[in-house]
Amino acid sequence: MSAARTRGTGTVNLSLLAGGALIGLVILVAVVSFVWTPHDPYHVDSTHRLLGPSPTYWLGTDTFGRDIASRLMVGSRTTLFVGVIAVGVAAVLGTPLGVLTGMTRRLAGFIMRATDLAMAFPALLLAIMFGAVFGSSTLTAMVAIGLASIPAFVRVVRAGTLQVMSTEYALAARAAGRRGPGIAVRHVLPNVMSLVIVQASVSFAIAVLAEAGLSFLGFGTPPPTPSWGRMLQESQELLFTHPLLAVWPGVAIALAVLGFNLFGDGLRDRYDPRLERRR
Repeated sequence: MSAARTRGTGTVNLSLLAGGALIGLVILVAVVSFVWTPHDPYHVDSTHRLLGPSPTYWLGTDTFGRDIASRLMVGSRTTLFVGVIAVGVAAVLGTPLGVLTGMTRRLAGFIMRATDLAMAFPALLLAIMFGAVFGSSTLTAMVAIGLASIPAFVRVVRAGTLQVMSTEYALAARAAGRRGPGIAVRHVLPNVMSLVIVQASVSFAIAVLAEAGLSFLGFGTPPPTPSWGRMLQESQELLFTHPLLAVWPGVAIALAVLGFNLFGDGLRDRYDPRLERRR
C-alpha cells in the first residue's frame, strides 16, 4: 500500500518519492563506480582479511582482503544491467503479445495457455535449467529472468487492451474501417503504456531479487565480477563470526527491491487515481 498526502490542490505521493530516492541512490552508486571506488574491488590482500569498518575500509574487508564497499559499488552495475536487459526483453516480447491476445480472439486462447505454462517455471528454476545447458553467466541470468517475466506483461497488457477495445473511440475506429495494426498503434499502445511502465518497475524488483538468488546459488554472475548475491554466498560460512559480511549485501538487495516496489506502487496510484480515492 502506498501513502499519499494531499497539500492544497497538489498530491504528494510518498511511495513514488521514496522509491525514486532509493532507485536514484542505486543508480548514483553505479555511475560513480565507473570513475571512482575507495579501493580496487578485485585486489586480493591476505594481510587485511576480515577487517571491520574503519576510515580506510568503510565497510570492512572480506575473506580475501577485498574492500566490501568497493565491491558493493561495482556490484550495483551488475544488478542494474541484469534488471534493464531482463525487463527490456520481457516488455518488448510481452507487450505486443498482450495487445495481440486482446485484439484477436483466434490466437488469444493459444497464447494465454502458453503463458500459463510459462508461469509454471519461475525465473530461478528457468535460469538453473539454462545454466545447466548453456553454462552460468550474466547473459544466461538476464535471458532466463526476462523470459520468465513475459507472462506478467502479457496478462497486464491484455487486460488493458480489452478495456481500450470496449471504448467508443475504438469501436468508432473499427466502424470507420481502420485495420487492427492502425488501431493498436493509434489507440491501444498509448493507453496501455502506463500499465507497461508500472509492470516494468515491479518486474525490475523481481529481476534484482532473482539475479541475487541465482548468483547465491552459483548460476548467475561468475567470479571475480562483484555481485551482491555472490557476496552473500561467500559470507555464509562466517555468518556467526563475521555477520557484517552478509549484512552489507543483504541491505543493498533489500533497499534496491524496496525502491522499485515502492516506485511501482506509486506509479500505479499516479496513473489510476481511483485506487487513491478508495483509500
